[in-house]
Amino acid sequence: MGKKSRKQNRTQPPPVSTLQQNTATMALHANSSPQQSVTPVFYPSDGPSDVELLQTKSASLQAKLDLLTKLGMENNRAGFVKEFVPLDLSEMEVNLYLQDLTTALEAEGQWTNLISEIAAIRCGKKVDRIEGDQITKAIFHFEHPLLHKCDREVAFCCNSGEWRAEG
Repeated sequence: MGKKSRKQNRTQPPPVSTLQQNTATMALHANSSPQQSVTPVFYPSDGPSDVELLQTKSASLQAKLDLLTKLGMENNRAGFVKEFVPLDLSEMEVNLYLQDLTTALEAEGQWTNLISEIAAIRCGKKVDRIEGDQITKAIFHFEHPLLHKCDREVAFCCNSGEWRAEG
C-alpha cells in the first residue's frame, strides 16, 4: 500500500468560501445597470427578533396592502384613492378625498402619514393585534410609524371579494 498524498488534486479548483462568493456577487451587481423594482421586496423570517411583525393571515388582504403600498411609493394618489376608499362613497366624495390628499394645505403631511401607516400594517411593523375574522373584516391596532407613542387603528372590510378601508 502506498502513502496517500496530502496535496490537493491539481485538476480541481480550491473551494471558494461563502464570503468570497458574496463579495463576487456584490461586485457583479455593482457593475450591472441598476434595475427598479416595482413590487415590494419580502424577506423570509430567520426566527425571533427584537422586532416582532404581525401580518394578516388573509392572502387577499395582504395583496391589497401590497398594492396600496406600491401605489403610495409611486406617489400615485389617484390610483391609491381608487383602490382604498369604501365602495359606497359617491364620486364626488372620492374626488374630495383625492383633492384633500393632493392640493389641501396639509396634503403632503396627510399623504405621508397615510402611506406610512399602510406600509407599516402591510409588513406588520409595530402591529399590536389584528381584530376581526380577516375574511370579512380586519382591524389593525398599531403604533404610528412616524409619530412616537401615537396609537392608531385602521379597519378594512371585504365586500364581494374587494378589500376597502372601512368608512
